[in-house]
Amino acid sequence: MASNCEQYRKTSIGTSLMDVLDELVANGSITPLLAVKVLMQFEKSMNEALQIKIKSKVSFKGHLHTYRFYDNMWTFLLKNTTFKKDNGNLQVDLVKVIACDHLRCYGRTRATLMNSSI
Repeated sequence: MASNCEQYRKTSIGTSLMDVLDELVANGSITPLLAVKVLMQFEKSMNEALQIKIKSKVSFKGHLHTYRFYDNMWTFLLKNTTFKKDNGNLQVDLVKVIACDHLRCYGRTRATLMNSSI
């Protein structure tokens, strides 16, 4: 299972980066060690950018479908969820919210919305 510190690799930009790095390693353009270092820097940069650049607050309310706690990570599946922000509301049928211990990886706790539909 992936470490809590690797959560941004599951995003679309993260999977695209991993695909490119795999191709570069396969054709010998970079070493596997360099690919790992790039992924580690990507995780660090994503976390720093989200902490510094994102200042808006969002609240949400929905019906809890499923939850679990594993490897210092909470996973919640919510149905019929409404997200509220200053400029309006957004209704989503199903959403997955992951909250992990970023103190272990980045020095602070943070909840992250991984994807808005499953």
